[in-house]
Amino acid sequence: MATKNSDALAVETRPQAGTTSSNALRRSGKIPAVLFGHGAAPAAIAIDAKAFDELLHAGGKNRLLNLTIDGSGKDTALLRDIQRDPISRRILHADLQRVSATENVTASLPLTTTGVPDGVRNFGGVMDLIMHTIDVQGPANALPDHLEVDVTELGIHQHVTAGEIVLPPNFTLRIDPSTVVISVEASRTEAQAAEAPAAAPAAGDVPTVGETAPAEGSTP
Repeated sequence: MATKNSDALAVETRPQAGTTSSNALRRSGKIPAVLFGHGAAPAAIAIDAKAFDELLHAGGKNRLLNLTIDGSGKDTALLRDIQRDPISRRILHADLQRVSATENVTASLPLTTTGVPDGVRNFGGVMDLIMHTIDVQGPANALPDHLEVDVTELGIHQHVTAGEIVLPPNFTLRIDPSTVVISVEASRTEAQAAEAPAAAPAAGDVPTVGETAPAEGSTP
């Protein structure tokens, strides 16, 4: 789990909302966004698109953001939603939620695996990452970038449940602990081979009805 839990992000308030002003912002290299939460009225803000993209690539999606607003105001927030263009995947809009550094928050953390399962390495099995994110609750300033699971010892037909994942201190699961998140099964090819019936002998190898094999040395 990564130890960095916060990132700095400069934002600016925008006086106007709506499609026209949002498109103008995008053309200028900025992303329209909304900052909400803590009982305050939602604030329309703009974020530099390049800086925001760099933050996401550095794993900042689940980190506490230390916001600088209009060059002087300070706030802390979590990124809650990103809207992308379905074709270009360009970010169109973002939602940020105000949170205090020690506030308990709920987040969906990416799940990653380490090692190669024994069932894959030695028995030709296939590992299935059934859930790619896990919902947890804990202090905002301690959210890890992701959760790691060592799958080295997993054999064929074995699995990992959500309750077996090691969480950081002061964090709890927000899903059923018995939920299966990773499994190792036999490959489809091997499973089909095991279930296939024995091959029938070739027609020329077994006498058909009304025929008998000639005795050794006899003539037809």
